[in-house]
Amino acid sequence: MDGRGNIYLNGADFDFVAGAPPKPGYIKLVTPDGQLRQVAGDIQFPNGMVITPDDRTLIISESFAGRLTAFGIDADGGLSSRRVFAEGLGPDGICLDAEGAVWVGTADYSIVRVAEGGEVLQRVELPENRAPFALMLGGPDRRTLFILTVEWRPADGHVANLDRLANGPHTGQILTLPVSVPGVGRP
Repeated sequence: MDGRGNIYLNGADFDFVAGAPPKPGYIKLVTPDGQLRQVAGDIQFPNGMVITPDDRTLIISESFAGRLTAFGIDADGGLSSRRVFAEGLGPDGICLDAEGAVWVGTADYSIVRVAEGGEVLQRVELPENRAPFALMLGGPDRRTLFILTVEWRPADGHVANLDRLANGPHTGQILTLPVSVPGVGRP
């Protein structure tokens, strides 16, 4: 939700869990008066989103494209000026810090703090098979990075991993990391 009360939703209309072929996703806007409209399309598996504190930029994870994409937020809540924020990632859940950098997971069991343009400012390796899928800067001063992870074994295949997540032993962990730059923005 931005500071004007606009709500941004993302989704993709295919059965990911059943292994259906991917279809491009979207971002939809719900305005404060309840109107719904699509404001972006062709998102390659939309995932985590953040809005900058000035309500001028929305950044979204495109998990299947391996990138973060940024949009300008227009006065009416629409999105424009689509651009690549950073590439070569395995983005899922993301969070924003006070310097405008995004914390994001990668496909190689690590998390990075990345600036617009793709410069990696910090990298943290996670324990083997601990896949990060949600990150948030929190705590009293927003200087604790909370990293939600799950056991993920690439050799087992995507469907086997999803089945294990749904039916097997629960392997989720929340790891924490103190950071020097606090979190900002929304969510």
